[in-house]
Amino acid sequence: MGAGTMTGGRMAGLVAVVTGGASGIGAAIAAALADDGAEVAILDLDPSGSDPRFAAFAADVSDRAAVEQAIAAVGERFGRIDALVNNAGIGAQGDVAANDDAEWARVLSINVTGIARVTAAALPWLRQSSAAAICNTSSIAATAGLPQRALYSASKGAVLSLTRAMAADHLREGIRVNAVNPGTADTPWVGRLLASAPDPAAERAALAARQPHGRLVSAEEVAEAVVYLVSPRSGSTTGTYIEVDGGMSGLRLRPAQS
Repeated sequence: MGAGTMTGGRMAGLVAVVTGGASGIGAAIAAALADDGAEVAILDLDPSGSDPRFAAFAADVSDRAAVEQAIAAVGERFGRIDALVNNAGIGAQGDVAANDDAEWARVLSINVTGIARVTAAALPWLRQSSAAAICNTSSIAATAGLPQRALYSASKGAVLSLTRAMAADHLREGIRVNAVNPGTADTPWVGRLLASAPDPAAERAALAARQPHGRLVSAEEVAEAVVYLVSPRSGSTTGTYIEVDGGMSGLRLRPAQS
């Protein structure tokens, strides 16, 4: 008996695929989808640490053959795919001169073309669903100029543009496409960035202060937005994004009074 039949919920009877679902934001998304009743399949480069409640498939989103094989395995296992969360991605640091051509190609292949590969493989299944929805994980870096994030920002800006194009292409097939823009989240990747800083505590405080609500975003907060966007409750929402960033993208607060 799977999560959908055990818990009920507005995603009951639906199958959701989450890329990068073994850790961080992806793991939180998978758990939230299950809590809302979905059957969950995870695609991850290393799914060994994923929640044992979920079907897990090894797949490198930069490898089209591997993606197609994994999506076919999901379809064979569940007989349907209703929701796709394109969450897999990697970070990059530095200005435009900091990364060579190979690193630009690698990051874009995972963060942008990876979405295209997984979605293309899942489309035949999504077209058969009466509740088909896709959510892509973008970033605050897509809409705000952040220092030392040139390559990462370029990739996440492309994710937003791709989201709108996908929404236009597939709306009349009954497939909604949206994105979520997390602010700086408390994830393993951010933890590694902090660990490499000369003063991790000061860097963490600076990242928290950069967001108007004064703290890092939790993975669970991002997950709740994703679940809303791929669930039938957002049936009239497509071609847009939800910002989960503590107000960073749009608010301009005065400095707090000491």
